[in-house]
Amino acid sequence: MKRSGDSEGEKRRKRRRLLQELGDQKIPFLGPPDRGYQQLWDSSYSGLVLRKSCSLPAELHGRVQAALLTLRRKGCLLRDLVRVRDRDVFTAVSRALLGEPGHTYRYLDTRLFAIPWHSEDTDTKAQNCCDPDLRGACKALWELNTFLCSDVSQLKEGDRLTQGVKGEAEVKQGEEGDTESKHSEDSKNSEGAESESRQSEEGDTESKHSEEWDIESKHSEEGFSGSKLEGEWETESKHSSEEGESSQAKPGVMCVTSGTEHSEAKLPGWSPKTVSSTETEPHGVHEKPVTQLKHSLSDYHIEDKEEQPGGQGCSHPSPLQVCTGPVKFNVTLLNYMDPAAMSQLKEEPYYGMGKMAVGWHHDENLISHSPVAVYSYSCHDDKGEGSEGGSSEKACWRIGLKVAWDIHTPGLMLPLESGDCYYMRDDLNSTHQHCVLAGETARFSSTHRVAECSRGTLTYIQSQCQKALLNLHADPETGSHSLQAVAPETLQHCEEIHNEVEFEWLRQYWFQGQRYARFCSWWTGPMEQLEKDWKLMETMTMLFLAQVEQEGQAGEGRRELAETLLAALTDRHQQRQTWRDRCHSSLAQTLPPEEAPVDRPFWGVDDPSMPLPFDLADIINRVESLLWRM
Repeated sequence: MKRSGDSEGEKRRKRRRLLQELGDQKIPFLGPPDRGYQQLWDSSYSGLVLRKSCSLPAELHGRVQAALLTLRRKGCLLRDLVRVRDRDVFTAVSRALLGEPGHTYRYLDTRLFAIPWHSEDTDTKAQNCCDPDLRGACKALWELNTFLCSDVSQLKEGDRLTQGVKGEAEVKQGEEGDTESKHSEDSKNSEGAESESRQSEEGDTESKHSEEWDIESKHSEEGFSGSKLEGEWETESKHSSEEGESSQAKPGVMCVTSGTEHSEAKLPGWSPKTVSSTETEPHGVHEKPVTQLKHSLSDYHIEDKEEQPGGQGCSHPSPLQVCTGPVKFNVTLLNYMDPAAMSQLKEEPYYGMGKMAVGWHHDENLISHSPVAVYSYSCHDDKGEGSEGGSSEKACWRIGLKVAWDIHTPGLMLPLESGDCYYMRDDLNSTHQHCVLAGETARFSSTHRVAECSRGTLTYIQSQCQKALLNLHADPETGSHSLQAVAPETLQHCEEIHNEVEFEWLRQYWFQGQRYARFCSWWTGPMEQLEKDWKLMETMTMLFLAQVEQEGQAGEGRRELAETLLAALTDRHQQRQTWRDRCHSSLAQTLPPEEAPVDRPFWGVDDPSMPLPFDLADIINRVESLLWRM
């Protein structure tokens, strides 16, 4: 479901006015040494939990970190070419999807096809689809996934971060002293990875707070996202999967405890819902107090609207699913970012948190109220040298969090050490937003989630093909085809599936999914079968056309059939042109041949194996002429 151009334009105008209103003023945020930090966490960010690196099994760290480096060394982590505001842009982050066999993950008009993680019950086909090194790496990440599923499921109400023995002392010390300057120092030191929102997109450069990086989600995951839309002063990254950040591994103590132990200290003038304009402010001290901005900002608030959750490019919405029972993450999106390779970064504009690797966003395409788990790993290079020792002065990776649509509650900044995990549970992901603040070392993240895959699995699309092809009869002697039914509703159903197979699966695969075939052959056979099914659906389209053009049919029924066919073909023609343009865009042409999008030759008249090759524009003209004569 797309929003109108007028709505998009109005939002951009209001956002621009808002940024002008804010000027150089910053909304407060708190970090670990600040007074009131724990109280703020408990009252406004209680769904966030941190598990310190030291509390995970050392053997698991070793296997997972070696696996991430193996994937990087083999070239499996690739930048995606995604669609934002009708323009193709590269992700700054290199990534790959691992998960349950046959699962996919869709964001920003790009479908990722999961390399299967090799669990203990993996079938023979999956065992043989990768080389032993890659298979071992995938299995290590499956082991991490299993650990995280169990760990998240065992959390109790109120569990969240403690700083460890050393960290708690630092918190108390910070609460007793001046807390004004630390984040400005962090901002100066946090040179690093480029904003994923706009690395290679050319365009407006009106200011450092330009909407250029202020990217809205555009229902990024499954085409019909159930998460809330972004609005005026809130920025949404086009990569709703960039959660992991980390820096160096420091010794520490256990992390997950009751959320009420360290909430005595109060942020001066702050309560869970308001910030006083007369008290000392936390980080990002303002010339203009937040409460004075309240009324002017209210004019820019557009209420979040819930979109009906639906399928990946299909016409029928799927029912809303809510996560119940034990957690079972079905995919992990791996991310890699090396700040040294990035040319520039955008400043976080609202709080002054520092350089952003990924802008403010919700993670999308998730089962409602399902948790997200992120494992972070920082290293100096591909050899796996960690971030201990001499790197202690380097700026660490951090996450920023804010309450969506709330200018009264201060933001929260959480530093991460290499090997830390954090969880976003309950409704935190839907009611809050988070961003990634860049450190100075290279960083991997493994972001585990319960993806809404009701219409995003191989099993699903195969079942759709079977439903459509039930309407096609093949003569066992001659091999000729005929239709079982020609009713308009049957035509519409078949053509919707036809379009879904072509645009949500085949073209998505040949646009970028096929890049992974050189690493893993799991998807090769299934996609070949989907091509065969698609060709049979093309045959069905021609048989429906023959019915429409057949003289002697009842007028009303024939007209309804023609109108239904015309609508499906017009949509298909437009989508094919969009995909051709994407495959031949200037950005696509910059990719190496093994990664470049492929405009498959079997689309249209170029394929001699097509039983009934045809030109789609010609057929549309024929149907339009027929309707004109009726």
